Amino acid sequence: MQKLFFASSSKVMDTPEWVYSLEEAGYDGWEIMADGPYRLDDPKAFAQVKSVLETTGLAASVHAPYNDLNLASLNYPIWKESIRQISACIAHAADLTDRVTIHPGYISTIGALDPHRTWALQKEALVEIGKVAVEHGVLACLENMIGVAEFLCRFPLEIIGMTEGIEGVGITCDLGHANTAGQVGPFLEHLELFNHMHLHDNHGLSDEHLALGDGSIDWAAIGPQVKRRYSGIAVVEGRSLEEARRSAAAFRRWFV
Repeated sequence: MQKLFFASSSKVMDTPEWVYSLEEAGYDGWEIMADGPYRLDDPKAFAQVKSVLETTGLAASVHAPYNDLNLASLNYPIWKESIRQISACIAHAADLTDRVTIHPGYISTIGALDPHRTWALQKEALVEIGKVAVEHGVLACLENMIGVAEFLCRFPLEIIGMTEGIEGVGITCDLGHANTAGQVGPFLEHLELFNHMHLHDNHGLSDEHLALGDGSIDWAAIGPQVKRRYSGIAVVEGRSLEEARRSAAAFRRWFV
């Protein structure tokens, strides 16, 4: 059975007391959204995160910061700073986990004038990040994005091609994101290639992050496929502990 973790971007500005309820809610681990008061390059925040993990039975994975960052930016200082922050997160995360999810970049207004360059910059950034990941014994997993034209890596062959051959870099398959791009079926065709997984529901139009079963994704059909062909961590990304409990129960109904 896959290990089940929970993450919540909606709680990224909250103090971490809520994490102590995750085991009771049915989770094996916590995926740390490493932003705000959870930034791992902040010694005080790192100490607090480590204390939570040491005083629970929870394992950990990490989601690197992405707010205001762009690994495909044609603005060179922004591009370099994006690489620096993600690399710093990976270096600190190595004390907690061997899996860090990272977001791809996006095509800015200027980037739209030279889209081939944005793709090349994203690839260059991944090579640099992959070197840091290898150095620290971590796999940096690039995540597929929602169905918005400006985002890179919305489709399975895009993200497979983007990461192929880069040491230290893998793929996080986000089935909620895939649903907003009409790509759940195509992503499921490549389950064996994925190193990490995010689960949440929506109605196919926006990234709602609903509890499993509250949107339009056919989890009853998906669960057995994932169980047979994927053996890594599954992370429910949710908005509240109440929804976390319902998603955990749904996961055990459809995926176990």
